[in-house]
Amino acid sequence: MIEDLIIAMLWSVSPFGEAKVGIPYGILQGHNRYLVFLLCFVANVMVFPIMMFFLDHLNRHFIRWRFYKKSAVFVARRAKTGSGNKIEKFGFLGLVLFVMIPLPGTGVYAGSIAAYLFKIERQKAFWANAIGIFFSSLIVLFITLASTRGI
Repeated sequence: MIEDLIIAMLWSVSPFGEAKVGIPYGILQGHNRYLVFLLCFVANVMVFPIMMFFLDHLNRHFIRWRFYKKSAVFVARRAKTGSGNKIEKFGFLGLVLFVMIPLPGTGVYAGSIAAYLFKIERQKAFWANAIGIFFSSLIVLFITLASTRGI
């Protein structure tokens, strides 16, 4: 039982799913939807400080490796082109909207990279990511509930 909640949280921290996968997983395992939502949301929000630490301190060491540099440039270009117009035009709200779309390639990982690339103030970037994750998680929760039992 507790293992399923831990797995849901791990999915929420994972760049391969985030809360978009963690919430449906936890609910489909039969856990309380509010508990699953809260745990997956918090786990997904915790990605932002981890990403900022990585980008600030570890990125410069890894960039020396050719494979990492090519991958980092590819991800940075995707984050910038996928979010660039929205963030440049709408700023804080653009970052919120970009993160809240529950599709692959959007979310806290891409939002953190975009905030780093566009040099958005950390506190504003954190709150934009947190608000975006909250709404994204709500959308996923409602879709999951509607598709499994109806609202």
